[in-house]
Amino acid sequence: MPHGYVCLTFDFDALSVWVDRGQLTATPRSRGEFAAVAVPRLLEVLARRGLAATWFVPGHTARTYPELCRRIRDGGHEIALHGYAHENVAVLEEDAERAVLDRSVEALREVAGTEPRGFRAPAWDLSENTVALLNERGLRYDSSMMGHDYAPYRCRTGDRVDAEGTVWGEETPLVEVPVSWSLDDLPHLEFLSSPARTLPGLGDAERMFADWELDLRYMLRETEQGVLTVTFHPQVIGRGHRLLRLEEWLDRVAGHGVEFATVGAVADLAVGGARLGRPKAAPPRG
Repeated sequence: MPHGYVCLTFDFDALSVWVDRGQLTATPRSRGEFAAVAVPRLLEVLARRGLAATWFVPGHTARTYPELCRRIRDGGHEIALHGYAHENVAVLEEDAERAVLDRSVEALREVAGTEPRGFRAPAWDLSENTVALLNERGLRYDSSMMGHDYAPYRCRTGDRVDAEGTVWGEETPLVEVPVSWSLDDLPHLEFLSSPARTLPGLGDAERMFADWELDLRYMLRETEQGVLTVTFHPQVIGRGHRLLRLEEWLDRVAGHGVEFATVGAVADLAVGGARLGRPKAAPPRG
């Protein structure tokens, strides 16, 4: 039995993220195009190590790069939902969100011939309707929220939080495999600018991976069967110096006795009753 699990996830945003930002002049478009250069490099890195990952693919990306999506599928990886054109579902009305979800499912079915079982919100934010819609469509998991660092949990509907207090809603069958901005390559490494804000990025990939390894070590020390979910973007991690650091990190992580697993596989364990990420019992005194 592994000491814990590491989920490698890739958000294959490509041009869709620039569509969502309304930055469609030549250079932003070309940044999205670089994702298509990076994906084969990443697939090779994973194939050399026999690792399966989860790729969250917007419908726009699937229809722009169908052959790459089929290569991801043929490499034994999981393909999951990530909106259609990287929409922020948190601001959509229910009918509009339902239409985007259905259009996204249709694109992945048509291009890759797969039935997606999971969802990641493009802006890592959900509307009050998202969990119900995902359950309605029979999806197994979401991977957008941050209510824990190492333990999957059930998504709820009907939470009410305001200045007067908190009322928790009802748990649903949908499993949350949580994420974190601190375990995402984009805020660490990528430069983004807009009239509203600038994300400086361009950090040290070695430092990022060192911090992620510390998170892993803490998880292994403090929890039983914990899950560490890390998020990459091909157009970010696919640069040469970052790929070398990624390879080094993967090889170090393999030495910690963990199992690399798809998000879908982790969700299946949780549905099956596995108590993932529970705190280790305190050692007896005396």
